[in-house]
Amino acid sequence: MRHAIVLLMLLAAPGSVQAAPPADGPITCTAPVSVEDSAKSLLQRYGDQAVLDDKLYTGVEDITYQGVVLSPKSPELRIEIGFTDETMRRVSRLTLIDSTTSHWNVAGVTLGSTLAEVQKINGRPFLIREFFTDGGGFVVDWKGGALGRPLPGGCFLEVRFGKGRDDRAPAADRVSSDKAEVRKWGPVVEQIVVIFPEK
Repeated sequence: MRHAIVLLMLLAAPGSVQAAPPADGPITCTAPVSVEDSAKSLLQRYGDQAVLDDKLYTGVEDITYQGVVLSPKSPELRIEIGFTDETMRRVSRLTLIDSTTSHWNVAGVTLGSTLAEVQKINGRPFLIREFFTDGGGFVVDWKGGALGRPLPGGCFLEVRFGKGRDDRAPAADRVSSDKAEVRKWGPVVEQIVVIFPEK
C-alpha cells in the first residue's frame, strides 16, 4: 500500500514535462542521472521516456527493487535506476542489463564488451567471481587498475561477465582475466552497475 501511495504522489506531481529522451554515449556521475535526482525529477525531465517499475532485477537470485526506467521500450538505450529508499528521493545506483549491446558506456565499458577489451581499459588483469553461482561473474578485484578507482564525481563501477560459448566455464572461486582458459571461454559484459556515493 505504501508503495502504491508513493507512485500516485509521483505521478500527480506538478511540473512541466520536457519529454526529451536521454541521449546515448558515456554515462558519468552526473549524466544522464545524478545522485541528487529523485523519481519525481526524472519523470518530469524525461516525460514518456521514463516509467516507474517495482520489479527491477538486481541480477542476484530473484531479488527485485522499485525504481525508474529510462527508455523502457529500447533495450539498447534502457537504463534502470534505483534509489536509497522507498521515497525515491535520491539515486543510489543505475544499471545496464538485459541487452546484448548498449548505446551507453561507462568509462569505455559497455554491454557486450569482451574480457580483453575490459582488461585493456583497466590497464591490468583483474579477478572475477566464479561463474554460474549466485552473484557469479562479477569483478571482485580490479587489482589496482583504472576501473577500480572512483569515476569523476565519486561514483563507482561494477561489472558482471557471463554468456560464454558453452556451460563449461572455468571452475574456481576467483578467476583471473588473463588466464588462457578464461579467454577461450569467451565471457562478455552482461551487466554494468554505477554505484553513487552516499551523503
